[in-house]
Amino acid sequence: MRVTVAAVGRVRDGPIADLIQDYARRLPWDLAFREVAVGRQAARRKAAEAEALLAAVPDGALIVALDERGKTLTSEELAQWIGRRRDGGEANLAFLIGGADGLDVRVLDRSDLVLSLGRMTWPHLMARLMLVEQLYRAHTILTGHPYHRV
Repeated sequence: MRVTVAAVGRVRDGPIADLIQDYARRLPWDLAFREVAVGRQAARRKAAEAEALLAAVPDGALIVALDERGKTLTSEELAQWIGRRRDGGEANLAFLIGGADGLDVRVLDRSDLVLSLGRMTWPHLMARLMLVEQLYRAHTILTGHPYHRV
């Protein structure tokens, strides 16, 4: 399975970046990070971010948008969702993380799943870390590895 994580903004060196890379290295799936940056003009920023995020999605990939208004899944439910797509022949997933103003409606409309990491607001780097950890956790659930405990 190939997974793309496209996010607005850059990850700088530091402890969160190290943790993101640690989970990414553990994951046997082909994982690619695409960071997009747009100008600071507020009136057009959200639309420009949408264009850049959608352009980062590989052809044919299922799109999962991270949004606070999305569906809240347990780790097991996310693993099952990924497993059903994988077993159904889907080879590409793309997870999209917007900027400070959230995702444009065009991204949400194009998404196969709108996923919430919870009702709290998280810094974008923490959202990336939590997503990559949950992808690793999903892999371990799907393979029966003891990392995930109920």
